[in-house]
Amino acid sequence: MLYNYFKMAWRSLLNDRQFAIINLLGLSISLACALLIWLWTVDELAVDHFHTADKRLYQVMQNIRHGNGIETTPNTPGPLAAALKAEFPEVEEAATVMTPSWFSARAGIANGDVRMKANAQFASAGFFRMFSYPVLSGDTARLFSDTRTIAISDELAARLFPGVDPVGRSADFQLDEFSGNYVVAAVFAQTQAANSQPFDILLGFESFLEKRAGLREWGNSDPATYVLLRKDADVAAFKNKLEHFFQDRKQNEGSTLFARPFADRYLYGQYENGVRQGGRIAYVRLFTLIAVFILFVACINFMNLSTARAARRMKETGIRKAAGATRGHLVLQHLGESMLMSGCAGMLALLFIWLLLPAFNQFSGKSLALQPELPLVLTMLAIILVTGLLAGSYPAWYISRFRPVAALKGSFKAGNGEAWVRKGLVVFQFALSVAAICAVLVIYRQVSYIQHKHLGYDRSHIIHFEIPLEMEPAKLAAAESFVGALRQLPGVTDASSYGHNLLGKHGEVGDMQWPGKPSGKGVNLANLEVGFRFLQTTGIQLKAGRYFSESAGVQQEIIFNETAIRQMGLQDPIGKTVRLWDQDRRIVGIAADFNFESLYNNVGPCFFQTYPVMPNIIVKLGNGDPSNALANIRQTFDQFFKGHVFEFIYMDDEYQAMYAAEHQVAVLSRYFTALAVLISCLGLFGLAAFTAQKRRKEIGIRKVLGATVGGVVLLLWRDFLKLLLLAALIAFPLVWYVMRGWLDDFAYRVCFGADVFLIAGGTMAAITLLTISYQSIKAALANPVQSLKQ
Repeated sequence: MLYNYFKMAWRSLLNDRQFAIINLLGLSISLACALLIWLWTVDELAVDHFHTADKRLYQVMQNIRHGNGIETTPNTPGPLAAALKAEFPEVEEAATVMTPSWFSARAGIANGDVRMKANAQFASAGFFRMFSYPVLSGDTARLFSDTRTIAISDELAARLFPGVDPVGRSADFQLDEFSGNYVVAAVFAQTQAANSQPFDILLGFESFLEKRAGLREWGNSDPATYVLLRKDADVAAFKNKLEHFFQDRKQNEGSTLFARPFADRYLYGQYENGVRQGGRIAYVRLFTLIAVFILFVACINFMNLSTARAARRMKETGIRKAAGATRGHLVLQHLGESMLMSGCAGMLALLFIWLLLPAFNQFSGKSLALQPELPLVLTMLAIILVTGLLAGSYPAWYISRFRPVAALKGSFKAGNGEAWVRKGLVVFQFALSVAAICAVLVIYRQVSYIQHKHLGYDRSHIIHFEIPLEMEPAKLAAAESFVGALRQLPGVTDASSYGHNLLGKHGEVGDMQWPGKPSGKGVNLANLEVGFRFLQTTGIQLKAGRYFSESAGVQQEIIFNETAIRQMGLQDPIGKTVRLWDQDRRIVGIAADFNFESLYNNVGPCFFQTYPVMPNIIVKLGNGDPSNALANIRQTFDQFFKGHVFEFIYMDDEYQAMYAAEHQVAVLSRYFTALAVLISCLGLFGLAAFTAQKRRKEIGIRKVLGATVGGVVLLLWRDFLKLLLLAALIAFPLVWYVMRGWLDDFAYRVCFGADVFLIAGGTMAAITLLTISYQSIKAALANPVQSLKQ
């Protein structure tokens, strides 16, 4: 029986090749998009979930109350992890971690002539007991007791110590003031799973505290704090106690703590006024909706074309019913046709994905693969089954209801209900397409705005790179000389250095004291540590006062931005003294507000403190060809730091990398929207053909009565344009509501005006007219005599 259904379905498709090709292309393109999005979505949802204790891992976050709202930060006090483990019975283990993202550059590591860059992080002793990085060799106990040891990944070990056991061997480690010779204490397995913050080098947190003893105090908030809860822990009770932790200890006034699942840091990283507002999960949801939307468009095409060609199958249906076929048999037959079409489209979709996947991986930075694994096979079958049933359900019901006598006479007339259903499906299809075009325009404008917005400093023609810097006087003097030598090179406008950059990688201070500070008032200030002439090199303007001097007493000077002065409530601040880390600092300048974090956030309060030289160098190049200047910089670097790796990046490129996800969304949205519109056009082309065929006698009579070709074309255009207008009226309010919500996530955003709707509506109208013009003109040019004879 089933074989017979599919054989008839195959013959039916061959009898109407135009219908089959249009539907096959539409369904295969939509299935390819849906499966490609599914692969990407599954990979996104799996990020950071590879740890064995994933369900019990939490990250402690901090909410800091300011005068203008609540700031949420992953940076927490250095002593917090130890205190939570000691005081909370729910906590099985806790770890303090300085993640790779905290540092402004990657670390350098060398073994003889083998030198490379790698991500490094510092962690306290509980790290390996919490996270799934299996130790392959060595002793992690030594790592956390000896501050001159490191652990490296097996991948780094294979490149750095090829063919030998690295445990017990020395490596030259280069990262800011932590540079020096370290002994490899252990080798751990690098995960192949999706990891949002991969690293290849791990140092004990005590090594960090040796150089940054200030993190032993509660007033500094730099590290991340992670906890592993016991299996029987009451999570709600733990979160409640954590919220009152600072209040009970009378510490860090104005701040509260909360815990979020560890893996949420990747997808749910956006907070507004202390409340989680989304993050990358918004893009996962967006593309999931796009996949559903594209499948719906293809299914609508199938429904419309199937019902439109129903007149051709009236006699076939009448004969089958007269021969004893029940309505159920006919429904199964037509569902068999749709399932066969969906199955063929699925095979073609796999071919499309196989061809597109390398380019998609290169663009998205992922390593997706088509593997014959059970989840993929089941998903593929489910999508094909659902698509086939959805696309074929209405046509099967519609065709199977033909009465045999009327069908055999060819006198079956479609009712108004059938016409309204078809028009409703077309309107729905148009509405989705118009909404998608509007969304793409808004996303493109916002991403373009982000890429070109002036941030309050000049990032053009600036490169940065790191140098090995240790705190010995001779090496500090050599580093100062290096920066001075850079300034003398032809093609170099200026040069400076920094410890914290302008892209959100900075420390935070919450316990600064200033004149007239109200009791209990706290301002969490971003700490930007920079070298001489950093503000001048980056073009940061001053609203009052002067730049840092370059004298011996410069470390007693401090510069705040306008937001900091405003939140601190300081009047006439120039010359006043604040107290930071038990040292007095004199305010010498007020910097104009500038964006030193993501544009999702408003400008926050910050301060600069300066040192003669810092481990990250920035060089402002001239406007000409930079090749000679770069060659001179490399040569100067090799003279001062022979044997070290010179690797630079343009500041503007690093800024653009911050919004790589938004850029990917903008590009992928354009591609997927174009495909959706293409699928819609395929359906419109077929529907226009059937409409022209259905109205051929009417068109013939009109031409006999004197209608022109243009008049007939306009007649056929008008029906589709009416549906498009109705669809636009439905789509515009919906897309305005959705895209306003998306834009509200940005502190700085574009205006969303009526021009977006006009462009989207006009574009869709032009595409619609071009799509149906061929069939309309063909019908208008047909010989009316032949039309009336048929």
